[in-house]
Amino acid sequence: MTTADFSTLDAAGLNLQAVFAIDQLPEKLRADIRHRFDPAGDYRQLILVGHGGTKMWEMAMRWVAAEEIVTDDPIDEFSIAQMHKFLSAYRHRIIYPAADSLGLQALGKLAGWHHDSPFMVGINAHWGSWYAYRALALADTDFPPTAPQEQPSPCLSCNGKPCLAACPSGAVMVEGFALDKCVAWRRQMQSPCSETCLSRLACPIAGEHRYSPEQIRHTYAISLRMIERYYG
Repeated sequence: MTTADFSTLDAAGLNLQAVFAIDQLPEKLRADIRHRFDPAGDYRQLILVGHGGTKMWEMAMRWVAAEEIVTDDPIDEFSIAQMHKFLSAYRHRIIYPAADSLGLQALGKLAGWHHDSPFMVGINAHWGSWYAYRALALADTDFPPTAPQEQPSPCLSCNGKPCLAACPSGAVMVEGFALDKCVAWRRQMQSPCSETCLSRLACPIAGEHRYSPEQIRHTYAISLRMIERYYG
């Protein structure tokens, strides 16, 4: 096996990486990959990349400015470019970002990155909710598969769960998340939740890694556009 050198991804702020051997994935997921993306069996591994904290946004903004990129989603463009750079010596196919991809959160759970939070954003003990999945690639690599992280959800030991009280729509509840309430509240004129999530901001886990206001606005503006497209 060849040791994976993730230094270029780390330098770009894409500091979460997981390598899966496709033949060792759960049967349903493996069959889905082979059927939809790799019927010829050209690829041996699946590489999941994410970011935690603020560095990726800073690096993406510098890259966009330097390359004079004009795009609605500079994070996606940046992530794709960095993945091509990382895998330039290998045959590969990027399947996320893309309109048709695999369930990233299911893969994140296999990697041990992801726990569910009351406000429906993935959470882990180190980064809190301030991390995200950024790229997924099939590759003809022979890297050592990544051992899953083993850490309990930080929500289990959270006293008071301030995220519940912080949600003005009442969507974040002990018994579950009410998507309809969240969507209706965000779609109101001058909603305080149009470009942020007050429950997420109230979460005390890993607050030192909170995204910048600019990145938060960018992320939630995209999600609001998707909501308007679906419900409009």
